[in-house]
Amino acid sequence: MSQRCVTLVGPMGSGKTAVGKALAEILGYDFVDTDALICKRTGKSIPTLFEEFGETGFRALESETIGTLAGSLSLVIATGGGAVIDPQNRQRFRDLGYTVYLKASPRELYQRIKNDTNRPLIAKAEDPRKEIEHLLQGREHFYREADIVVETEDLSVPEVADFLLDELAKRTVGDG
Repeated sequence: MSQRCVTLVGPMGSGKTAVGKALAEILGYDFVDTDALICKRTGKSIPTLFEEFGETGFRALESETIGTLAGSLSLVIATGGGAVIDPQNRQRFRDLGYTVYLKASPRELYQRIKNDTNRPLIAKAEDPRKEIEHLLQGREHFYREADIVVETEDLSVPEVADFLLDELAKRTVGDG
């Protein structure tokens, strides 16, 4: 397999971190979660960063952090759900290697994250389900720019990782 990175994109709750860890283990790659990297670099939680800097300030930190990954090899990268909004980030993802969109319905996403208090974009929403739908509508066209789209709704984490391994193998023939 080539050493190109695999960047996972998708809305909150789509499984980027869980699938990313599983795929990295299978590939023998390192795993990077950009939200965790941001927290490590700043010493603050995502909700705190949103509270202090707003979404615009957080997105600037996110873009700066993603920029530090330029030139990396053999990484599986889980991104924040809104990282795709920035065209520079989308280009960086392409430059790093393959981009994968983990897709799930708004209903499924809500079920997966409804008890998670570390989701600042929906934590204060009057109707979290509607907020998830709204966010998804605004970002779906960016997510769909991915090289691979996988419906995660009826698949386990290992099944998604195995599917991605097969898809990546098809794309890396002659790539290395």
